[in-house]
Amino acid sequence: MDAIGDPIAAAIKTSLEQYFHDLDGEAPCAVYDMVLARVEKPLLTLVLERVEGNQTRAAELLGINRNTLRKKLQTYDLL
Repeated sequence: MDAIGDPIAAAIKTSLEQYFHDLDGEAPCAVYDMVLARVEKPLLTLVLERVEGNQTRAAELLGINRNTLRKKLQTYDLL
């Protein structure tokens, strides 16, 4: 599915276009990690809210191992 049919991809694309524009010729750095961090933290927060803090259910919903979820939660100071 392209960005036109996917509102999340479209929002990310628009944000990245603005990011590169705002750099005004400066070289970007670690764009991949930056984008993942900007997407992952709110994703984890929202999923945890939906499952009322149940990490097992959150991991299942995300399709990741519970230990992986805990590591990610620690990375973003969400524990």
